[in-house]
Amino acid sequence: MKDFELFMSQLSETNTTLRSLTDFGKVSANVRKIAIKLNQLNYLLGKEDLRTAIHDIYEENPKAFDVLDILVAVRSKEKKKVLDNEFKPKLMENYFKNETSICEFMHETGLENVFRTKQITNLVDYVFGVEVGLDSNARKNRGGNIMAEAIARKFRDAGVPFRQEVYSTEFKEIQSLGTDLKRFDFVIQTDRAIYLIEANYYNGGGSKLNEVARSYSEIAPKINQYPDYQFVWITDGQGWFSAKSKLEEAFRLIPHVYNLTSLYEFIQEVKTQLP
Repeated sequence: MKDFELFMSQLSETNTTLRSLTDFGKVSANVRKIAIKLNQLNYLLGKEDLRTAIHDIYEENPKAFDVLDILVAVRSKEKKKVLDNEFKPKLMENYFKNETSICEFMHETGLENVFRTKQITNLVDYVFGVEVGLDSNARKNRGGNIMAEAIARKFRDAGVPFRQEVYSTEFKEIQSLGTDLKRFDFVIQTDRAIYLIEANYYNGGGSKLNEVARSYSEIAPKINQYPDYQFVWITDGQGWFSAKSKLEEAFRLIPHVYNLTSLYEFIQEVKTQLP
């Protein structure tokens, strides 16, 4: 009989490492791509007559203003829309097409005052800081990678062969997933079964956790109905305390649910099935 309360007590506090906090290599690369334009815009800092200074740069290189969005912590690729003065949606990048709209952007965002009073002394350095802040949003993805690395290491140490990131289309016998293309984090094949494994880690809570638990509760029986296949879910992190009831439902429904502490149980089971 699986002990859910024991499972909850085993959830680790964090999987964050110092190395995973900020990817400074990526930050530096992002800044380097736009450094020339930022240095051109440095000309605006401290200028009382900002409109004339904008005109001077625009005459020289109108594309220099393409990087204004990162100054308010928005990436160009986001294609972000905002409401204009008439409360109509407008692509932020459209503000950078002419001098008038550039001045409007500077004024409405507050950059105009920041530039005039020289609260920023160097835009390259400033954007480096902005990029560090934006990169914190990628920590969740790096956390997932750390979880995958931890699981892979446990499999290797135990001598359990596995594959990573395997698409469901490889398993033609499984028709129950429909046309949805699913990628399993790990696949382990033994003499007795093929284990299709999902892995994730949640430091923080949120509505997504309820959806994840519900989704896997639906997927597991669709896979387990085939005698040669078993669905396995490896998850950890104290974010699950915010979705405990939904996790418990999934825990009771899915035969193979493990955290990093209890994973050895699965590994022991698998090893008995290896040649």
